[in-house]
Amino acid sequence: MKVATGEEKADMAVINARLLNVYSGELLDNYSVGIKGKWIAYVGNNPKDIIGEKTEILDADGRTLIPGLIDGHTHLAFFVSACEFLKHAMKGGTTTIISETLEAFPVGGYEGLMDFISSLTDQPIKIFSTVTVMASISEKVRGVSLETIRSLMARSDILGMGETYWQSVLQEPDRILPLFNETLFAGKVLEGHSAGAKGTKLMAYIASGISSCHEPINAEEALERLRLGLHVMIREGSVRRDLAAISRIKDYGVDFRRLILVSDGLEPKDLIEKGGMEFIVQKAIDCGFDPITAIQMATLNVAEHFSLDNLIGGIAPGRYADMVIIPDPNTIQAQYVISNGSIIAQDGRVLIPPRQHSFSRKSMSSINLPKRFHPSDFKIAVKGDYKEVEVRIIEQVTDLITKEVKRSLPVDDGEIKSDVDQDILKVAAIDRTHLPGKLFVGLVKGFCLKDGAFATSGAWDTSDIVVIGANDDDMALAVNRIYGLQGGAVVCAAGKIMAELPLPILGIMSDMPLMILMQELDKIKTATSGLGIPFKDPLTTLAVLTTAAIPYLRICEEGLVNLKDGKSLGLIVD
Repeated sequence: MKVATGEEKADMAVINARLLNVYSGELLDNYSVGIKGKWIAYVGNNPKDIIGEKTEILDADGRTLIPGLIDGHTHLAFFVSACEFLKHAMKGGTTTIISETLEAFPVGGYEGLMDFISSLTDQPIKIFSTVTVMASISEKVRGVSLETIRSLMARSDILGMGETYWQSVLQEPDRILPLFNETLFAGKVLEGHSAGAKGTKLMAYIASGISSCHEPINAEEALERLRLGLHVMIREGSVRRDLAAISRIKDYGVDFRRLILVSDGLEPKDLIEKGGMEFIVQKAIDCGFDPITAIQMATLNVAEHFSLDNLIGGIAPGRYADMVIIPDPNTIQAQYVISNGSIIAQDGRVLIPPRQHSFSRKSMSSINLPKRFHPSDFKIAVKGDYKEVEVRIIEQVTDLITKEVKRSLPVDDGEIKSDVDQDILKVAAIDRTHLPGKLFVGLVKGFCLKDGAFATSGAWDTSDIVVIGANDDDMALAVNRIYGLQGGAVVCAAGKIMAELPLPILGIMSDMPLMILMQELDKIKTATSGLGIPFKDPLTTLAVLTTAAIPYLRICEEGLVNLKDGKSLGLIVD
């Protein structure tokens, strides 16, 4: 207040800027911003009274000053540690991140979750979290206690309940709605995940209190959700890229104040080669959105959704001093990045490095298996004197979506075997946390694996290791190697390891530098491609075989689950 009135001098002043005002939608020339500590004190075109001898002057020289960019929905437990992620994300202009934490809870429980959240604190930029309701096809990791939710919602860095799959809410309202109520009582938001929902099912889901959704894949789905009161998050990340398709919504003549740009997770290669939120905002402009609108979708719109607009999202007195100097409104290229009142990056160089977190010993030893696995553990035995049986097979429709197919398969010496020629492979899910060693072996079609096996400890929404294989020997080798690494992804064939990626942090994240991690991920892709797997991102395709988020037939250590009704199924049809 004293700096604003000129009684005291600013610690820093950005002068001669072209201010992009997200509140009024204006571009204001010859503006200056005065900063005191972490806060903006002054915004105007006559800064002489706030500048003193000790004021640090940053001359924008007519360049454009925008608010710091906000990623309103991402997954920081996406292979890479927060420290390594921030080294690349910060320099592009991202000053606030809201991250899901659903990956940490099933494998680390409350302690692991808090260890992960601790890795996000005390960083050069602000990182908030949402917590999981733990919707899972695995009974052992399904659900969170009311006491846990109350404890988490009392934290200022927790903004609400993270994405909760609409099928789970409609199928288990008695379990989930009390958790929703606790979140709403705490004044926090409920984030949505309504992939595939429409009409009355979508309305029923929204009626539970859901406030947003990042799952629309085209303009029509986005518009339906806008009309029903949701904040629509437009994804442009490593798992899906929907911005180009949804950008047609600009031709509908609707209001964009509830549109938000998000990444939904960035893998190392995309972060290094494309960038973070600066790339997404630039693409929105390239897709035809007005620059001011595009920047609002990554600043003020996000802040308003999470009720943080009194602190972040715009350049105004009393807000955090989070700002980015770019050449002009059409060019989202960060020349200076200011976060919490300090210059943290300049021309692609990080000036204030992120903090390296030391994870607990428990978080670094999360693969708890009671024994080494043998090829015989993956045998699918058939009781009775049958020559063939009808089975359920997980068939890949796309790289993410599956369906259930039924097929009669021969019984060879009392067991069902993989049939590489017919592209019918074994797939197993093995619990590594709650009932260590418990496994279920099913069948999958569409991976086109000609030899070997492929495994990961990063199976979505469960505490499982998931492995597919053309033969039982290599399946056992891959799982045992993951145990030896204490987490990771492994490709093997003919009894030899072809490629491996250590993921020792909770079995889902690496502690290696981002560039090396990118190279190791490329080796996994090369190795799986050489064995016949056709998918662009084979590791994600493998990991989502256990998720409750994507239709339709999935697998966990308990068996198969059809997400249409949530019912568990056996491999052999009765």
